[in-house]
Amino acid sequence: MTDIRNIKLEILRPGPAHNQLLSPLTQYLALCGADGPVTINQPFEQRQLLTRLNRLRYFIGTNQVAPEQREAELRAIGESMGDIFGQIPALLSELGSARSTWDKLVHLRLSLSAFELGLMPFETAISPDGFPSSGSPLFLQKTLPIVLTREVRRGRPLPVSWDRPPRILFIYASPDGLAEVPAKQHLVAIRRAISPWVTIVDSDDDKLKEVKKIITVLSNATLEQVRHACVETEFTHIHVLAHGASYQNAGERRYGLALCSSKSSSEMDVVDGERLAIAITADREASCDSRNRPTVLSLATCDSANTNSVLTPGGSIAHELHAAGIPWVFASQFPLYMRASNIFTEVLYKRLLRGHDPRCVLYELRQRLRTSCPDTHDWASIVAYATVPWNFENQVESFRDKQIRNRIEIKFARIDHLLEHSEAGEADVETANEMVKLCSDIRQDLKDWRNTSSALTTIQDQSERLGVSAASEKRIGIALQNFKLEDDDSDTATKVLTAYENSRRFYWEALEADITNHWAITQYLSMLVVTQNQAISEVSGLELKYREWWVAARQMSKWQLASAKEKDKVWGYGTLAELELLGVFFSPDTFNMKKAKEEIGRYCRKIVNICGPDTFPVKSTKRQFCRYADTWKIAQCRALAKVAVDALESNEPWEI
Repeated sequence: MTDIRNIKLEILRPGPAHNQLLSPLTQYLALCGADGPVTINQPFEQRQLLTRLNRLRYFIGTNQVAPEQREAELRAIGESMGDIFGQIPALLSELGSARSTWDKLVHLRLSLSAFELGLMPFETAISPDGFPSSGSPLFLQKTLPIVLTREVRRGRPLPVSWDRPPRILFIYASPDGLAEVPAKQHLVAIRRAISPWVTIVDSDDDKLKEVKKIITVLSNATLEQVRHACVETEFTHIHVLAHGASYQNAGERRYGLALCSSKSSSEMDVVDGERLAIAITADREASCDSRNRPTVLSLATCDSANTNSVLTPGGSIAHELHAAGIPWVFASQFPLYMRASNIFTEVLYKRLLRGHDPRCVLYELRQRLRTSCPDTHDWASIVAYATVPWNFENQVESFRDKQIRNRIEIKFARIDHLLEHSEAGEADVETANEMVKLCSDIRQDLKDWRNTSSALTTIQDQSERLGVSAASEKRIGIALQNFKLEDDDSDTATKVLTAYENSRRFYWEALEADITNHWAITQYLSMLVVTQNQAISEVSGLELKYREWWVAARQMSKWQLASAKEKDKVWGYGTLAELELLGVFFSPDTFNMKKAKEEIGRYCRKIVNICGPDTFPVKSTKRQFCRYADTWKIAQCRALAKVAVDALESNEPWEI
C-alpha cells in the first residue's frame, strides 16, 4: 500500500454558491497548509471559458473540431489552470516540502464552494514554474506524483464506511434514438473484477447465482427501478453507464443522464443530479435513519461533471451526488469516448475491489487513459469528488486485508469441495491439477500480502499475516494428505511434509514479529509435534528444548484471558485447551492424564456456554482437535481430543 501525503487547498468567495459569473475581477481567498489566506483571481470571463471549453467537446454542433485546434486549446487552458495554482505560494511551499522529503503520492484536495469554479477544468493543469516537471501536465508527471480530487465544503465531516463487503449495482440505459452503450464490455469488466470473490462452482446456472450475490444489473433502467433497487439492497458501489443529455432548468442549459422513462422504455427521461441522488439515497423502510448511501458511485457518462450553468442552484450531476452524502464520485467533465469508458470501468473496479487506495487508482487511471487513448484528452476528463476522513487509510487497509482473506477462503472452499469428490471416488487428474493450482494461487496471494506494508502496518499486523500464512499452509498440507487419487504421485508425502514445515516456519516468524502472540507459540508447538510425527511416526524429546515456550504460552494466555471481553474469551479458552493437550509432549514429567482431560473438557464447555453450539468458534475448535486424532493420527492425542470433541458437541448447558 502506498503512503500518501495530503495537501488541502480551499478556494472561497463570499455570497451564495450560485448566481456568480466568472470574471477576472472577482477575488477569491485561497487557503493552503499553515500559511494565511491569499487573494487570487482567475483569468476567464464566463462566456470566454464556455466558448473555449466547447472546443474540447470534439464536435461543435455537427462540425468536428480539428485535432490541432483542440490540442492547442487543451494546452492553453491547462497553462491557465497552472497559473492559478502558481498564484498560491503556500501550495508551492507544500509541494516543495513534499518533493524534498517524500517520494510517494501526494493527494491535493481541492475544496470549492462556488459553482462557477466547478466549471474550471483544474485536471488539465500544466505545471507552472517552480512546480514539479514544469511545463508538463501536473497530474500526469512522475517527478512528484500528484492526484487531484474535488470536494464540497462541509460544516462537518462526511461519514465513510470503506470496508463494507462489496455489493455492486450496475445501471445502464440506452433509450431509442441514442447509440447503444457498451453495456456488455462494462459488465465483463466488472465480472472479471469480482471473479476472485465469486464462489467457485461447476455449473453455469450455479455460477450465475453466485455472481448475482455480488452484482445486480438494471438494464434499460428507469429512475423508479433505481430507487426500488437501492431501497431493497444496501449497495456499496454503483456504476452508471448512460448517455449524457442536456435539459433546460429555469431557462438555463444543464446536463443530466439519459435514462429510460417509466412510461415507456423507448422514451428518454433526462435525470438531473438532484433526482438521481434522491433515488440512490432513498429511505430504507420508514425511518430516516435507515438511509443507505453507496461508498463509491462511478458515472461512465459524458458531461456528468459538467456544471455549464451557474445562475440557478445546483451543480453538476457528480457535484449533486457528492453533496447528497456519497463519499466518492467518479465522473467526466467532457464527452467520454467508449474505449475510455471501458478502460475507466476496468481499472477502477479491478483495483478498488483488490483493496487499493482510490487515490492511487485515480492516478493510475489518468496514466492509463493517456497511454491507451492518445488521440483524446479523456485523461483530463475524469473528475473525482472525494471525502477523506482522518482514518481513511486505516479503512482502506482493513478492506484490503478482508478482501485478501475472503479471496483465500473462496479457494479453500473449492479445495474442500474437491476433497469431498475425492473421498467419494470421483477425483481424476484434472481435479488433482486444479487442486495444485489452487494451492499455488493461495500461496501467491499470501506472499503478496506479506510483502505489502505501509506506515500503518504494525508488528501485530505483520504477525497476523504470518499467522494466516502458517494456518493456510497447514490447511494445504491437510488437503494434500486427505486428497484421494488412484494414480497419486509418489511424492505426496513430501509435499505434505513441506506444507507442514512451511506452516511451522511461518508460525515462528509470526512469533518473532510479535513475541506476545501466545496463539502463534501454541500453533508453532503444535506443528513441531505434527512435523516430527509425519517424518518419523513418533513424537518424543520435544520437552528438552521447548518446555519453556509451552509454559510461557500458558501463562500469557491466562493473563490475556483475564482482561479479554466476553466474546473474545472463546479463543483464549481454545488455546488453553490445546496447550493442555500439548502438555503430553512438552511437560511429560508433570503431565497428568486425568487432570488434563478435566481441564480440556472445562475449557471447551466454556466455549459452548459463551457462544452456543453450532457456532464458528465451536466448529473451528472442534476441527482443530479432530486433526490430532483423525488427520495426523498422533496416538498420544486420541483420548484427549475425544474429550474436547465430546464437550464441544454437547448441547446441554454446563455449570462451570
